[in-house]
Amino acid sequence: MSNSSGGALDFLKKENIIAPEGYNRWRVPPASIAIHLCIGSVYAWSVFNPPLTRELGVVASAAEDWSLSSVVWIFSVAIVSLGLAAAFGGKWLEKVGPRYVGVVAATLWGGGFLIGSLGISSHQLWLVYLGYGVLGGAGLGLGYVSPVSTLIRWFPDRRGMATGMAIMGFGGGAMIGAPLIQWLLELFQKAPTFLGAEGAVALVTEGGKRFAETASGKIEVVVATVEQAATFGGEAGVYVVGSGNTGAASTFMALGIGYFIVMMIAAFQYRVPREGWKPEGWVPKPSTSGLVTRNNVHIDQALRTPQFWLLWIVLCFNVTAGIGVIGVAKTMINEIFGDLALVTAAFAGTYVLMISVFNMVGRFIWASTSDFIGRKNTYHCFFVLGTLLYVSIPYWAGMGGTGALFGFYVATMVIFTMYGGGFATIPAYLADIFGTMHVGGIHGRLLTAWSTAGVLGPFAITYLRNLSKDNAIADLASKVDPAAFAEKFGAPLTQLNELVAAKTVTIAGLMDIVPAGTVDPTSSLYNTTMYCMAALLVIAFFANLMVRPVGERHHVEKTHPDAVAAE
Repeated sequence: MSNSSGGALDFLKKENIIAPEGYNRWRVPPASIAIHLCIGSVYAWSVFNPPLTRELGVVASAAEDWSLSSVVWIFSVAIVSLGLAAAFGGKWLEKVGPRYVGVVAATLWGGGFLIGSLGISSHQLWLVYLGYGVLGGAGLGLGYVSPVSTLIRWFPDRRGMATGMAIMGFGGGAMIGAPLIQWLLELFQKAPTFLGAEGAVALVTEGGKRFAETASGKIEVVVATVEQAATFGGEAGVYVVGSGNTGAASTFMALGIGYFIVMMIAAFQYRVPREGWKPEGWVPKPSTSGLVTRNNVHIDQALRTPQFWLLWIVLCFNVTAGIGVIGVAKTMINEIFGDLALVTAAFAGTYVLMISVFNMVGRFIWASTSDFIGRKNTYHCFFVLGTLLYVSIPYWAGMGGTGALFGFYVATMVIFTMYGGGFATIPAYLADIFGTMHVGGIHGRLLTAWSTAGVLGPFAITYLRNLSKDNAIADLASKVDPAAFAEKFGAPLTQLNELVAAKTVTIAGLMDIVPAGTVDPTSSLYNTTMYCMAALLVIAFFANLMVRPVGERHHVEKTHPDAVAAE
């Protein structure tokens, strides 16, 4: 019964959604999967990178367009907000229940897209950060933790499988989100005004920007290559800045409305088991490793144990190694293998889709496997195999050709199964170590490791990539003929830094005028990053190796006896 003295939303609270006798527990996972599919579209963020980095130029980046590094950080802020919301909302979840939290998550995630849409249409980057990054990220965190403790209580006999089912949805979000976003972008996009071929238009360069001399005066333009123009069905040449539309703002609005509706419907399907419920005929089996406890650790006490912080490192470094790559996946495969005829825009889009597929499948398979081989051994597999695969990526990138593309593809896909598997296995790992009393809240606090990784991963991959890119441009520029440079870019070689900052000079542009036989450095831009990621997995391996059962002094009956009585 609802407390008549409570608030207007009391009907959403845990005590009012207790499942009746004979309730089928298999009705809960579909609702969890639906919410996670919606919020899991965050993994399709890299699909937004190209349109957001040419929002003004549309066919190519204009001088005032947002850079890739500034756009990538929107994804990072969303992940940071996810971890913080999960950390603070986990304890609240244990109090109010999954339905209440799910409704709030739907409001924040859907509303975040709408605010982001306003930011894109007004070209105010801070609004995209606020909407998608901060508010949407908070919705991500609350939506992510909302079903975890509930599913563990509904499926005490298969903890790994249960959490794997829900969190599988999060990994699969991009499987639906990526093609949906691509379809919406194409639906709403509009080609900019075409002025003519590059040689047929009078162009001048001022302050690093390109301008066209027209009868009505100078107007800012971009010069699109054949590949860039083909995206809009146009031809190579000069296009007017600000005259087209990438469709990103309208796509954000459509997604915000759609995700809100689906998540609200799913949240109202959540139910919690009554106190003392267990599956019919189920008898807990003794742990063979000693890591599965029948005791409980209070949420506040968990942070005082070394096990919590060891698992924090395990999750953080596993996520860091994968999240940076996910954020720039589409860009990376284009830069490394863009010279192959096979790597078209459709191929790159499919690559993002397959990341989601393997991320999703890995969550279910690895989490289910952990029910049999144990959580600790599962993470050992992640770190040993993952280290070898990350080290192999520079090899494939340097080899070039279709065979190398296949090797790169397989290596990254296996990595993403383990990336997703780490997320799906960690709730069951926590339940094994700390018990089920406060596992939802403890899981929420551990997700601050995800927030940290959301900064470390993209920072490492963008910083090291930009460092490699700047060095490569400087090296190529030292080899070109100054006269050819001035003719190509409309400015002398002495203005190189200014031209690079304005995106007028690129590696691709320089490769058109370097001496024959010069090696294109694009494929090696990510090598240093991959070696750094492999080193992080080695550290995580030793952290996982050190995990032991929690000492008796931390058990709830010794630290919070009142909590035992309340249970």
